[in-house]
Amino acid sequence: MKERKDELSVLGRKTAYRQDYAPEVLETFENRHPDNDYWVRFNCPEFTSLCPITGQPDFAEIRISYIPDVKMVESKSLKLYLFSFRNHGDFHEDCVNTIMKDLIRLMEPKYIEVTGLFTPRGGISIYPFANYGRPGTKYARLAEQRFAAHE
Repeated sequence: MKERKDELSVLGRKTAYRQDYAPEVLETFENRHPDNDYWVRFNCPEFTSLCPITGQPDFAEIRISYIPDVKMVESKSLKLYLFSFRNHGDFHEDCVNTIMKDLIRLMEPKYIEVTGLFTPRGGISIYPFANYGRPGTKYARLAEQRFAAHE
């Protein structure tokens, strides 16, 4: 277990919350089961960002599901990263796609999907969904299937 602790810088230390969009806070650790396909799911029911036009806060539950390859995202760093959107102005769809792309760059997962369940504003709720499967693999087909079946 010690080798994992040495590779992480935020877990087990005093939490410093960023006040700006901060993808650099994301950290990974080595997947101990890269030969198995399995799902990892994170739910962040207290996600907030700002409307880029009005500056009003937007609230959402962000759901992240992925099939790891070699690297996995460390959960406290993910929490700090998601918290960094609190003062970030972006549309709902942009937040979801940014989160997915940052996690792809970080981990190079076999498959990932990100959904934002945003609370209603003006009587309309928005639920953007984005996914990715590694090109040329069964995970690309999985991405196509899950995207086509998404409701």
